[in-house]
Amino acid sequence: MDFEESLRQMAAKVRDLKAGIETEEATKTAFIMPFIGQVLGYDVFNPREVVPEFTADVGVKKGEKVDYALVLDDQVQILIECKKIGAPLTLENASQLYRYFAATRARIGVLTNGQVWNFYMDIDEPNRMDSKPFLVLDLLDIDDTVLPELNKLTKPAFDIESIASSAEELKYVGALKRAVGDEFRTPSDDFVKLLAGHVYDGAFRQQVMEKFRPLVGKALKRYLNDQVNDRLKTALGADDIKISPEIPSSDGAVTANEETPVEPEDGIVTTEEEIMAYRIVKAIACSDVDPERVTMRDAKSYCAILLDNNNRKPIVRLFFNTRQKYLGLFDENKNCERHPIETLNGIYTYADQIREEVRRLL
Repeated sequence: MDFEESLRQMAAKVRDLKAGIETEEATKTAFIMPFIGQVLGYDVFNPREVVPEFTADVGVKKGEKVDYALVLDDQVQILIECKKIGAPLTLENASQLYRYFAATRARIGVLTNGQVWNFYMDIDEPNRMDSKPFLVLDLLDIDDTVLPELNKLTKPAFDIESIASSAEELKYVGALKRAVGDEFRTPSDDFVKLLAGHVYDGAFRQQVMEKFRPLVGKALKRYLNDQVNDRLKTALGADDIKISPEIPSSDGAVTANEETPVEPEDGIVTTEEEIMAYRIVKAIACSDVDPERVTMRDAKSYCAILLDNNNRKPIVRLFFNTRQKYLGLFDENKNCERHPIETLNGIYTYADQIREEVRRLL
């Protein structure tokens, strides 16, 4: 099994078992030890590679332990401090890790709750662990851009010099990216003032701040939506994705306009999840039909995946506009039944029904 596949399997395990894990020890058993073994590639049953309850006396502190030390070439390379799943990850909760980092020759410190993995180095000051991680991995929200660097931390590919050379840029770019994400979700006063200053010349009092805060939030969301839609349309091609207005059919049902594709209007936003789901359905259907015949057409209430771009030949519908996602499957009478799915991988559960519907439409 390759590195990325192992990572995806761990993510699925965390997603499935997270709710039932209540202690730190259970977190170690269910998530952390498997991650060390399956993703990082260490033999968790070999105490020469994975040392649990690693002890190294630090100054006047005697007998303190860090949860795991990973050993490579007879040298401690990585120290791991563990917390319960869901617990916040702060350096105040990892004092042993901070002290041990200076007392050993390890260059990598890890603070994790099984879902989120924070990786630290000594970028700012030699032999002193930084207060901010250079790499953050959330198994329930994996950033594919960090995977090449994470792979360098695995036993087969461990390369501390390569890691160190890219860690500073990775640290600050990652931190800036998270800061931008925070501003997009909840714009701060300084950010609102910065953007509003480009369009407003008056005194920036609190009343003006409260006026512009929702406007800035709305402008940011619209900008992101425009960028995502443009990128997705470019990736899939103009004939592959049709964003069409909904019009009532003769029987009162809401359908997409089959004849004239139009530019996206307010309320019709094709999300990345819809595109990913479309690709999954397309991959499933290609066992019975040329994948070029499977297209997507978005509308306000649902996203339709069609055969031959024909609204009368729906394969499935995606109802992704609410927190609970649904996959709409059709029976032989064209009745659409919604099935809840927790993740996009849940679509594969209905692969047989999807193929059956494709065969009915041929």
